[in-house]
Formats: sequence, structure tokens, C-alpha cells
Amino acid sequence: MARIAGVELPVGKRVDVGLTYIYGIGPVRAREILRKTGVAFETRIRDLQEDEVVKLRATIDQDYEVEGDLRKEISMSIKRLMDIGTYRGLRHRKGLPVRGQRTKTNSRTRKGRRGAFGAKSKR
Repeated sequence: MARIAGVELPVGKRVDVGLTYIYGIGPVRAREILRKTGVAFETRIRDLQEDEVVKLRATIDQDYEVEGDLRKEISMSIKRLMDIGTYRGLRHRKGLPVRGQRTKTNSRTRKGRRGAFGAKSKR
């Protein structure tokens, strides 16, 4: 079982799909990493040689910000927006949509369920 960037990659998956289990690596970036390291796309993670795993690990550590470092950077960016009082920061602080979506009818994901919806009268 391959462990890269602190994440156990699923054994039965192809390498290009398995790399997407690492936070900060999507399909495009996974293929880019495989091209850089010379690992075949269709190789299963269980079939990876130890030297291929080492190459993948080294490339990801050197060239990409993933997992904890990326999460920390994103949270610090949001905190900075809130601290300087930007509109986006205020929306983050209030738990409302940040990117201009309407809130009159939608945005239940950000706002959460309210008690008034679907409440029956007590008569």
C-alpha cells in the first residue's frame, strides 16, 4: 500500500485516480505528476514499484502544496479576509454564500435548516 503526503492510497485504483485522494490534487494535476515522473497512467497502485512511489512522493513534496499545508494556507487566506473586513470576509463570518449567489430562496447549504421551515402549528 502506497503512502504519499500522509494519505494511504487505495490499492485497487489506477494511479491517476488514486492520486486524487490527496487533498489538492485533482485529475489534471494527477496526470501532470505522472507525466513528470514517467509512471504509466493505467498502472494500479498495488503494482507500483518502490522507486516509482519514491519518485511520486518526491515530486509531490517538492513541486506541489497539498494536504495540511494547503488547508492551512486556505484557512489563513479566509482569516485574512475576515480580519481586514472585506465583503467576502463578512460573508464568511456570517456563514452566507461568498460568491454572489442569491439567498432569498436558495443557499440552504451555507445557511443551514431553520426552525420555521416545515414547522407544524401546535393546535
